[in-house]
Amino acid sequence: MTPRRRTHPAARPKATAPLLKAPLRLDLQRPGDLVDELRRLHERHGGADSMPDAGELYGVLLWAERNAHRLDRAPESERQQAALHRVTLWQHLREQIDRRQAAAVDAAREAGAQWTALADPLAVNGPSAAYNKAARLRAATLTDPDGQPVRRTPEALADAEARIARRQLEDRRRAQAADELHHVLTAVATRLLAHQDALPTADEDVAYWLEELATELEDGTPAGLHRCLGAAVRALHRHARGSGQPLAATTDALAAVAAAEALPEPA
Repeated sequence: MTPRRRTHPAARPKATAPLLKAPLRLDLQRPGDLVDELRRLHERHGGADSMPDAGELYGVLLWAERNAHRLDRAPESERQQAALHRVTLWQHLREQIDRRQAAAVDAAREAGAQWTALADPLAVNGPSAAYNKAARLRAATLTDPDGQPVRRTPEALADAEARIARRQLEDRRRAQAADELHHVLTAVATRLLAHQDALPTADEDVAYWLEELATELEDGTPAGLHRCLGAAVRALHRHARGSGQPLAATTDALAAVAAAEALPEPA
């Protein structure tokens, strides 16, 4: 008997582990464009009057499947293009279904459904399998904070969700800080403008920056307010140095200038 030859380990095909790989996604942004192209191909070869609108994508794909024979006499390149469009649109639909089903699972859980109750709807054998399938569906809807798809393992999903939660918390903190800064800048700008009669507005630079500040206060940004306040304070100091006069004519106006000077530099 001829002995069976052993295959060197390096020559054996490696087993794939799809759950350990970040899934590739189509993320088609304009599926309607492909539907329009598919429609034009059928219009040239038998008509497409009964083809559903692009908004009914499932119906479009079923129609294209039923009517694929109409392209039998079309050039090979056009038959290939039509088939590839169908493949692409089915993939897009699959990705949308994953997202929608994940949202439905979340809604069921929020409504109090147990994993046992979700096993049959998810076509799995038990609550543990239902939980794992829901996790895979969630992974299909997520991208990590770096914009990369999430691997479909519980560990990868938990890590991605934790990183996303941290990023969202940081974003909320930045937004809150920006709101607080805008409130402070608005108060300081309003206070300074309230005392502009006691400021040397005969100076062109001072007058200009106070006008800019008033405009920015109406519909501006924190950065714009900060810029105008800083420029107005610098103009006031230039005037004081050149004229030998105080920054402002009243104690309240001086306090308003001091409040503008005390603002921290923007981050």
